[in-house]
Parts: sequence; structure tokens; C-alpha cells
Amino acid sequence: MAIDVCPGPIRPIKQISDYFPRFPRGLPPDAGPRAAAPPDAPARPAAASAGRRSPSDGARDDDEDVDQLFGAYGASPGPGPVSSPGRPPAKPPEEEPDADGYESDDCTALGTLDFSLLYDQENNALHCTITKAKGLKPMDHNGLADPYVKLHLLPGASKANKLRTKTLRNTLNPTWNETLTYYGITDEDMIRKTLRISVCDEDKFRHNEFIGETRVPLKKLKPNHTKTFSICLEKQLPVDKTEDKSLEERGRILVSLKYSSQKQGLLVGIVRCAHLAAMDANGYSDPYVKTYLKPDVDKKSKHKTAVKKKTLNPEFNEEFCYEIKHGDLAKKTLEITVWDYDIGKSNDFIGGVVLGINAKGERLKHWFDCLKNKDKRIERWHTLTNELPGAVLSD
Repeated sequence: MAIDVCPGPIRPIKQISDYFPRFPRGLPPDAGPRAAAPPDAPARPAAASAGRRSPSDGARDDDEDVDQLFGAYGASPGPGPVSSPGRPPAKPPEEEPDADGYESDDCTALGTLDFSLLYDQENNALHCTITKAKGLKPMDHNGLADPYVKLHLLPGASKANKLRTKTLRNTLNPTWNETLTYYGITDEDMIRKTLRISVCDEDKFRHNEFIGETRVPLKKLKPNHTKTFSICLEKQLPVDKTEDKSLEERGRILVSLKYSSQKQGLLVGIVRCAHLAAMDANGYSDPYVKTYLKPDVDKKSKHKTAVKKKTLNPEFNEEFCYEIKHGDLAKKTLEITVWDYDIGKSNDFIGGVVLGINAKGERLKHWFDCLKNKDKRIERWHTLTNELPGAVLSD
């Protein structure tokens, strides 16, 4: 089931901006600096609107109940930048070759690789199009090779972020024209991570052999702008084993929230996960997701997705409905946990996230935006943590 992203810009928030940064639409949480909402985004001061109500209007409506819990966060946008009257509008960026890309006689040893990269900022996706290679080093007895390309994100290379093309047989000049996509990529990733691209020779009877590699710091890319490369392959470079363990992640999850006036309930969509921690001996997991709406006196709020086998990047596209009054929802907490399914023993906890009034950062903002925008589906990426306050980590 496809889940639509909430259209339109998110209303700017005034008072909470002092204690957590502004974020652009549709990005994962806790991902470092984010772009502010456009200065001309429409906003209606909630406090001013409430002030125009007469005492005879009776009880406050649901929006005012939300304001009482979160504070009246409506704010008028500040003045935007003034454009020069005589300057023509800027043209959209066109695809351009990388300045570091080159071809020379020195490339004949290992070969060259042509590819392009595009960071889709709104959808948090990095698209890697592997075009072709030329003049690869012969690896087989027939003077040819069976090449394929594999991708890793550094630091933190693992099966969770390994992608690869198909193998082309008996060629030193392969043409793939394949696009491989990383999901759940944040602005912070684009600042601190490097894409490692390796060309290898597949061998059915022995270990696959390394031909050459190149590395691209993602900070060289501009958001929503395709950058092309034609680069000489290099010998294998060492991987830094002294990575900062504080940056280690359990994975990310894409969640949609919508309060439906028609169904009188909260719709929780579990869209997909990315870069999950591996829990099984084969380097993968068999993940599924559970959701709870707490406090849950009757213990009836548990929902569970299907199990996805042997993957660290599962796609679920499942939606659950919690029947609840809008005014009561602001006092609730949504607990989302990701588990690895095991047969014959306890399932392994991978990570989780809590959304609600007591959350912080993007988790609080996602909850607030859902309550203030009835009948609009709002998607956000959230980073999983290995601990949930007050949660019982058993299944």
C-alpha cells in the first residue's frame, strides 16, 4: 500500500525553535542542521486566533486543547530576502561532470569508471547510477573479467549499506546503466560519510577478486543536483578501524502519522526501515515492527507488521488505526520498536523510537504536526535507539 507524504510546507514554529533546530520537510530526526521553512510559508498565529473567540463560544475545541499541552506555537513568518529587481532568475542547475574526473594513459592499469550521484533531499535518498567501465584489468585466464560494482557507505561499512550491480560476463568494457539507491540518508550523512565504489571480478570457484576502487566524499554533492564522474580506479585503500563508536546506529525507520476525522482515530503507517543492525549469524536480520499507544491500561494497542526475511532494508507499507478522540491523543505516547524474528528462541530487539508530548527534537515535532494538521498524512524518518525509556524489551 503506497502512503502519500503530507503535501505543502510545514508551518514554522516559533517558541520551540530555541531548544531544537529547524528541519526541512520529510527528513529523518536528529540529523544535524536543517534548512528552515521558506519565509513566505503561510502561518496563522494560534494564540491570536484563540484571542478572538468570545466567552459565549463554550468549551475549547481540539486545537486549543493541543495548544494548552504544547503551547501556542503559531508564528508569523519573518521578512524574506529581497531580490535584485534587475537580476534575472537563476537557472536550475544542470548535470555537470566532476572536476576531479579525468581520463589519461595512467588509467590503463586498472581501468576507468563512469557513474553519477544524486542526493534527493526531500525523500532522503541517494541515487547512484553506475554507467560503465573501460579498460579494466584482465582477471581470468582468457584475458577478460566478470565485473560487477559494489557500494559501501563509510564509516560503518556493513551488509546494511552494501549495494551491488549485476555481473557482466567476459568483458573489460562493461556497461551496466544500473541505479542503486540508499534510503534514509540525512543531511548529516551527506556531511560526514564517504561513498566507496569498488569494481570486482566474480569467480564461481574462488573468492571474488578486487580490481579497483574510488571514493567520493558525499559533501561534494549538492542537494537535488546530479553530478557525473569519470574516474581512474585505484588500488584498495585501507578502511579506518578506529571509527567513533558513538556514531554507531541501530538503523532508521520511516513513519507516517495522520489523524483521520472520518475514522475518528490515529493512522500509523510503517513504511520502511533502512540500515538496520544485523542480528543473525548470516549478517542479516528478519525484521518486523511493533507499535503501542501508551498509556495502555487494557493492553490492547499492540499492532505488528509482517516479518521480512533476511534483509536490513525492509519495506513494509503497512498502516494501523487507533480509535481515539483527537483531544485524548495529545496525552498519549506512540512507542515503535523493531525486532529480529527468531524461531525457537526469544526475538532480538533491534531498536525503537518514541513519539509524543514527552519526546524531543524531530520526534516531538512530528507528533505536534500530526495533531495540528487533521486529515493530513505526515512522514518522517526517525533514528532508532537501543533503549526505550520505561519499555520492557521482550517480545
